[in-house]
Amino acid sequence: MRLVMTEPVQRTDRPYARRWWALLVLCLSLLIIVMANTALTVAAPDMTKDLGLSSADLQWVIDGYTVPYAALMLLLGAIGDKYSRRGALVLGLAVFGGGAVFGYLADSSTTVIAARAVMGVGAALIMPATLSLLAATFPRAERAKAITLWTATAGLAIATGPVVAGALLRDHGWSSTFLINVPIAAVAIVGAFVLVPPSRAGHHDRIDYVGGLLSVTWTGALVYMIIEGPHFGWGVKAVSAAVVAGAGLVGFVLWELRHPRPILDVRRFAHRRFAGSNLAVALFFLAVFGAFYYLTQHLQFVLGYDALETGVRMLPLAGAVFAGSALTGWLTPRVGMKWTVSAGMVGGTTALALLTRVDAGSAYGDLVAPLIILGLAIGLALSPCTDAIMGAFPESELGVGGAVNDTSLELGGSLGIALLGSLLATSYGDHLTDATAGGKLPASALDTARDSVGAGYAVAQGIGEKAHQLGAQAARTTDPQQAAQLEQQATELATGARRMADAVGSAFSDAVAHTSLVGAVILGIGTVLVAFLLPRHEAAAPEVEEEEKHTEKDTEKGAEREATDSAAR
Repeated sequence: MRLVMTEPVQRTDRPYARRWWALLVLCLSLLIIVMANTALTVAAPDMTKDLGLSSADLQWVIDGYTVPYAALMLLLGAIGDKYSRRGALVLGLAVFGGGAVFGYLADSSTTVIAARAVMGVGAALIMPATLSLLAATFPRAERAKAITLWTATAGLAIATGPVVAGALLRDHGWSSTFLINVPIAAVAIVGAFVLVPPSRAGHHDRIDYVGGLLSVTWTGALVYMIIEGPHFGWGVKAVSAAVVAGAGLVGFVLWELRHPRPILDVRRFAHRRFAGSNLAVALFFLAVFGAFYYLTQHLQFVLGYDALETGVRMLPLAGAVFAGSALTGWLTPRVGMKWTVSAGMVGGTTALALLTRVDAGSAYGDLVAPLIILGLAIGLALSPCTDAIMGAFPESELGVGGAVNDTSLELGGSLGIALLGSLLATSYGDHLTDATAGGKLPASALDTARDSVGAGYAVAQGIGEKAHQLGAQAARTTDPQQAAQLEQQATELATGARRMADAVGSAFSDAVAHTSLVGAVILGIGTVLVAFLLPRHEAAAPEVEEEEKHTEKDTEKGAEREATDSAAR
């Protein structure tokens, strides 16, 4: 057995023997990419306090990862196809691990954002490589099962990140959460050399760098606009990004339509199965990332769970993803992806609809059913969509196929956090204003409390601390009349603090219900569109079938040449 796998999988005449071990390496690589975001959600409060982050700083700490990640995937996927998919994976893991170490050492908002951006570049290398290597390593008959396990890993990472980060935060600072990724990345690098066979496209055509740069421009500008506009207002930056994104997209489409070997043949989006699968992935992650964003806040701030307890309570989602993935592996071959994906999207819509019942009296038990249904829906819908997207690309463009799938995922997730997050903040602020109307809360304190649920509870805590100070002062005062006045003031403030905390919890719960309603409507409309787009009967894209015929002919010719040479010898 070779210590380092050097024989390309294309040269073997039978399925690669260690392909399931190779899949483990690819799943580990996916695990750290998703965990990097979900772990941050529970570390954000400690980071905010330690570094004194503003809401804008925190937003860019989260999204500084997203912009390079989404923008670079298509170009880097094409480069991996041409030169080395395994090389792209290993380089991405090294960059990602280096960015994580940089984040651990960071001591300011600027350096944390920079570290997250470096990790985003690494993720843009890793994600397309994982899917392209999976598709190249597994025969088509086993590919759907492998993609199902790959997708289930994403569900595991959604819940594992908060659990691991929460355990670390009990004894260590927020910076320790960056180090979660380092040992996994190191193991994955070693595993890539030992278990993953090298792979690259069979042809050596020049890369369409102009198309690649146009894709970077419009995708990066679009993600920036999605982040900037809803959170910070539609000022010059957001509007300029929208103009650049629109112009870049038009230029990209026109260039790709005229180029003989485009980096992405945009004509594929005319195929209903391909277009419907991408739309389903984007809409699903809009709902999942948006819901995860506000549910973790609800668990931590309103229900009072710490980081670890929050992570543990998200585990039903991960378990349900695995169950849904197992179900789709059995169901899809029997009823077809149209019905499986549609059922998953109906399940996701149902989960969000159940969250509209959240109110000030809701406990964790009220969230369990929506979490389980959402997890089942993820498992049902995403694996068939990813398989359909990858199946639309020939062997020479598997990295590009993975990039298209992951870009749809990331655009949907970014839009979910931006759109639903912005709606959540607006709804929370409006409900809090109504709940505190007629009270004696100063306008400045109300403005602070409206900024976020964390800020609202901080205001309530500040009022409570002032009440405690007045009570202590009354106990030390020798003048009975003054002591009575101080005690009365302390009692009024303590009552005000409780009312303020109740108002904050009630306002945020109402905002969760309102935001979930909008998310359910969006996903419900999307479900109808996807069901309309997905065809009843599935067929491979014509260009894929054509390339496979050429590949088979080339293989036969190569075998004939080898036989002739052997006979001559």
